[in-house]
Amino acid sequence: MASKQTEKHPPRKKKSKRERRMKAVVILMIAAMVVSSLLTGAAFFM
Repeated sequence: MASKQTEKHPPRKKKSKRERRMKAVVILMIAAMVVSSLLTGAAFFM
C-alpha cells in the first residue's frame, strides 16, 4: 500500500462521429449474430 493513487483522469474528450459510428456498427453486428443464432436454435425445435 505504498503506492498512492492520486492520478486524476483527464477530462473526457468528445468522441468523434467516426468512433461513435464504429461502435454502433459493432453493436449492430453483435446483435445480428445473437438474433441469428437464436433463430437457428429455434429452427431445430420446430
